[in-house]
Amino acid sequence: MSFRLPLILSAVLAAWSAAAAAETIKIGVTPGPHAQILEAVKPIAAKQGLEIQLLEFSDYVVPNAALDAGEIQANSFQNQPYLDNQKADRGYKIEAVGLTVNFPIGVYSKKHKAFADIPEGGKVSIPNDPTNGGRVLLLLRDKGVIKLKDGTGFKPTVLDITENPKKLKFIEVDAAQAPRALDDVDAAAINTNYATQAGLDPVKDPILREDPKGPYVNLIAVRTADKDKPWVKVLVDSYHTPEVKEFVLTKFKGAVLPSW
Repeated sequence: MSFRLPLILSAVLAAWSAAAAAETIKIGVTPGPHAQILEAVKPIAAKQGLEIQLLEFSDYVVPNAALDAGEIQANSFQNQPYLDNQKADRGYKIEAVGLTVNFPIGVYSKKHKAFADIPEGGKVSIPNDPTNGGRVLLLLRDKGVIKLKDGTGFKPTVLDITENPKKLKFIEVDAAQAPRALDDVDAAAINTNYATQAGLDPVKDPILREDPKGPYVNLIAVRTADKDKPWVKVLVDSYHTPEVKEFVLTKFKGAVLPSW
């Protein structure tokens, strides 16, 4: 027993030290795929001494405000054009530290089987934030539905529409409310995470779907002051693993695409 006691004490001390060394961070996510993917990341990060707590936000505005205020340490819900817009408008000191997944946005309808079936003067809802609303207008432009002013970049608005042959009426709604708008419009552009929450299939159900390639890859963001901290690398490396990639491909079957 005389030599076993020191061994036992050493093991206890080692376990205590490991627990003390573990760092805990809070990550803001939107409900649905972003939250589900981070749940798959959690055990991988935990093995590297990083404990993750997820906080779900129901909109696209609060997660950056919470991050900038230090209420959370990271968020995972947005793409680079959206982050750039938020930083320009609100002065946030937030940086992207790693790419995550892409959610090709879709246009859905309960009334029409094809976009061409929408009548003249039909109502189409689009997200009311500049980035997601803009990407829908770019999608409609690319499909030949409308024409936009030259040089509008990634954030065109309805004011940038130069030709609208079908005289479609664009109704701007909060992205989280887009599925509810389906009953009241001819078609609604819905982000993938909100579409899946509403029971829609983002691969089979859209009457128009965005090209999965492009600038709208989602990302992990942290405060600029934190971007070089060791836990950031652990978080990104834990996300960028074969296990997480396989989870995304298996779980979402093409509705969400890995971008690393």
